[in-house]
Amino acid sequence: MDTFDHREFRRTLGAFTTGVTVVTTVDAAGKAYGVTANSFSSVSLDPPLILWSQSLTSSSYPAFRECERFVVNILADHQVHVSNQFAKSGDDKFAGIAVRAGLGSVPIIEDSAAHLECRRIAAYPGGDHVVYIGQVERIHRSTHRPLAFGDGRYRVTFAHDLGEIKGTSGENAGMAALEAVRMAGAALSEVCEGIGQRTVGLAVWGNKGPTIIRWEPSAMPVSPFLQTGVVVSLTQSATGLAFAAFMHPSAVEEAVQRELRERANEGSPDDGQFALRLAEARQHGMARAVGCAPSPRHKVVVNAFSAPVFDARGDMVLAISTTCQAERLGPDWDGEVPQALGQAAARLSARLGYRGK
Repeated sequence: MDTFDHREFRRTLGAFTTGVTVVTTVDAAGKAYGVTANSFSSVSLDPPLILWSQSLTSSSYPAFRECERFVVNILADHQVHVSNQFAKSGDDKFAGIAVRAGLGSVPIIEDSAAHLECRRIAAYPGGDHVVYIGQVERIHRSTHRPLAFGDGRYRVTFAHDLGEIKGTSGENAGMAALEAVRMAGAALSEVCEGIGQRTVGLAVWGNKGPTIIRWEPSAMPVSPFLQTGVVVSLTQSATGLAFAAFMHPSAVEEAVQRELRERANEGSPDDGQFALRLAEARQHGMARAVGCAPSPRHKVVVNAFSAPVFDARGDMVLAISTTCQAERLGPDWDGEVPQALGQAAARLSARLGYRGK
């Protein structure tokens, strides 16, 4: 048997993303107790049985050991503060938390995703934990999305059938594009972490061109001037260049030529540089913008990369971009950051059913 330490074991278990619950009970004197737990699982449908486990060192262990009933409150994604409050030790865990009395006067946490009122029927030793079996006697499910936890962080959940989003036409194609945006938005924090806490943006093709619809600012945001709804340059920004390079020419060509004419009229002729940047982007599978002077928007010199995301039909549906101070993001195409960004975009494309051209 291989040897490993507790921290390594905990990190490995963290790969299994779970929901988050607060289990509540009352003792014989009527005092309420609660503890955050993600060690919750179903056991049987007939009879309806569930289990959860508790550390033997928990301050509320004596109360749960002797209790007759408990409630499993499945937290909603707006209840991170509830999870944090019940995860800490102390006698004021219910302070500021809206509850009501359930069966046996056991507290039910209001506004949760769901709750199960249970009668404790068994407890089994499990190393440094005890495993409780409860028979479910009353249930409730709300419309809230459940809170999730994995890899040591809270996460949000979203609906996605286990197959791919199929390429369709007409109205269904529009729905598939909306699903692509939702999926990419949910993945932004993971992308931000994967590229070393650098600002990540999500852009779609709007009625006025490439439009930023969401930012993940990171622990070290590129600047305090991040805005959504901004239409970025097709010829100068990495995001715009990605759309120009990878969208169907019929969708972008008129807008590109119009912007090039406007820049020439303002005294900034292109001199063939745009065509070179497009060729580079297509060669590397992503676009790049290298800053030489402070960005008008961010007020600092920035470098940026932008990778396209394709749907099952092979159409570009959005771009994932990273913008960062030049000293934290080198311009090398083969750098760790652009490579990780490209891989993240490829994973999203694959989940949308894209299989390459």
